[in-house]
This record gives sequence, structure tokens and C-alpha cells, in this order.
Amino acid sequence: MLLPRVKDGHHPFRFDDGTVRIGGEIYGLATEIGDPQGVAWAALTLMDGTRTTEEVVAAVRASFPRLAEAAAREVVTRLIASGHLEDASARVPAEIGERERIRYGRSQAFFRRVDLTPREHGWEAQLRLKAARIVVLGLGGTGSHAAWALAASGVGRIHCVDADLVELSNLNRQALYTEGDIGRPKAATAVVALRRVNSDIEITGERRRVGSESELSALLDGCDVLALCADEPRGQGIRIWANRACARAGVPWAGGGYNGPLVTVGTFARGRGACYECLAAGEALRRRPGLPVELGGPGATAVSAGISGQLVAHAVISLVTGVPGPAVGAVVGVNLIAPDHHVWIRHPPRPGCPVCGPASRSGGCGRLPVRGPRRETGGHPSGNRK
Repeated sequence: MLLPRVKDGHHPFRFDDGTVRIGGEIYGLATEIGDPQGVAWAALTLMDGTRTTEEVVAAVRASFPRLAEAAAREVVTRLIASGHLEDASARVPAEIGERERIRYGRSQAFFRRVDLTPREHGWEAQLRLKAARIVVLGLGGTGSHAAWALAASGVGRIHCVDADLVELSNLNRQALYTEGDIGRPKAATAVVALRRVNSDIEITGERRRVGSESELSALLDGCDVLALCADEPRGQGIRIWANRACARAGVPWAGGGYNGPLVTVGTFARGRGACYECLAAGEALRRRPGLPVELGGPGATAVSAGISGQLVAHAVISLVTGVPGPAVGAVVGVNLIAPDHHVWIRHPPRPGCPVCGPASRSGGCGRLPVRGPRRETGGHPSGNRK
């Protein structure tokens, strides 16, 4: 890093006991450093983008004459590695044109702020999105919002799949359609709408009903991530197909939906935690005997559908960019009528699972931190999407 400086929103604060907090007040970003002598604080103060790393080390040593050069260098190196700093000399890469710089500038600022991995120029996440191909299966309440968010975010290629026609009853929650679209195929209509959102990316679509695991598998050719937003066949069928087909193809996937006020998304990738079937089995065992599993119903609003789609898009973006790190092998969500109810569901892979069992032994969900208690969801980890 040539000219290190503290990122916007990560400015350090020093407490009376000498502890330095860097990363702001956003949960999950801040780091606290024990710094009784003030060496780290001095280094952070010096790293304002006007000095090279070597100049910072020299200035720290000048302030602390008894500090060895190796010790000063280690402090500076560790601070840079913390992810709270960036290179003030970095320039926008040639792959990002002026139009893209303007269009995605706010996105890049978000990625820079939440990414704690030192990067070359801060546009890495946007470049990964630009190179990605995402299949959105299902263009109802969840899928229409997810597709819009992915297009707006600059995913380079989006393929939209749905078999249905636009109906009047769709218009209370499905973002890509208007009254003039009633009776038209959702896939074709969505493609037109998304091209209006972002003409700089490639958007394709097809009217297709996925009726088997092999048919779903055929959609994955050249796909980087599957956004599963379909709910047919009813029950767990479509998710089990996705779970197995994506595992075979090595394609991660995110599936979301809503069950009344409960909005959830699950994120899965082989070798990185439990697969969907293991997660569902673990949740079934956790439930009280006799508790019915409700997979969704007709109740949905523009808000619940919108949050569902945005959660799916966020999961897909996390899988593509790694920023923020995706909650793989887990279901997360919110309850719109219980603000203190945050859904967090995670279970270990089942021994011998053909989808995730072997991979879990080389680094599965046991190595991923659980960030909060599991709560009774009152429904299955995923719900209705239509």
C-alpha cells in the first residue's frame, strides 16, 4: 500500500485507558486495539494518505525513539492488514469506464466501507459483479425485486426464467410489471423493464416452467450464482432440486421467500456449511413434536415481497463479491410484526450427506461463527414467493 489512509467511516477513537477503536460504530466492522503506549494511535494519525508506508514507519520511530524499527513496521503492517485503511494513490481501473464510475460510485463507496480485506483499488467488487452471470428463476414477488436490484447493481449478465403471465393480482407486490402488462409473459416483460433500468448490461429471458431436477440443472450452464425465487412445485421440491443440481455443478445459490410477515433467505455453496436438505432436516429435529410446518400462503405485501427480493439480491451479491462475507449454510431473516425477532438458522451437515457431508469434513459450517441465537420461526426456513 503506497499511501495508506484510514477509510471514510473508519476513523479511530482513543479511549482514556489507551484502547483504540477503529472502524466506527457499525456492528461487525469495528476493531479495538490495546495501545497503552500510543504507538498505534500515532501511526493511525500519520496515515492520512500523504505519506508512504516507509515515511509512516520513520515518523513513528521519531515519536518513539526507543521503539525498534521492526516493532514500528509490525504495527503499521498490522494496521494496514486490518482492512480499515486504503491506498490514497489508487486509481479507478481501466475496466471501469466514466459512465460506470458515475453509475456505481455509491456502490463502490459501500463496498469500500464494509470490506475488511485490503484491496488494490476498491473497485474489485464491482468488477466481479460486471463479470458475473446470474440466473433468476421465478419472477414473482421475490424474483422481480431481486432481478431489479441485481440489474441496478451492475451484474453483467442476468437470465430471467418464469412460465407465468402477468395477472392483476400480481401488481400489489411484483415490481417489474404495470397494468398494461397484464396477460403478457413475465419473463419477456421483465427483460424489457430491466433493460430500462440498466442498458449497460446483458439481460435475457425465457418462458419456461422447471418441472424436474434435470431441467433446473440445464439452466446452470455458465451460471455463477442461482437466485432461486420460484415456489413450484409446492413444498420443498424446487429447493431440493436446486440443492442437488447446484452442488453437482459447483454453483452456489440463494433462495428466499416470505411466509406472512416472516421474510427469509438461505445461502448455500458446496463445501461451505450445511446444504439446504441438511439445514431443513436439522430444523425439523429442533422443532417441538407435532408443530406444523407452514411453507407459505397468499398473504403478501409490496413490503414483504420487496424485502424478500432484496435479501436474495444481497445474498447473491455477497456470493459473487465476497463483500460482505456471505452467511453460507444458513437462513437469515426478519419478522415484520416482531422487530426483535431476527431469524438465524444454522445446523451442521448430516453425516454421510451426499451433497455436503464429504465437503464438510474439509472445512464446513463448523468453522463459521454463529452470530446469534436461533429463534423459533413459526414456519419453514423459506416461504412463499408468488
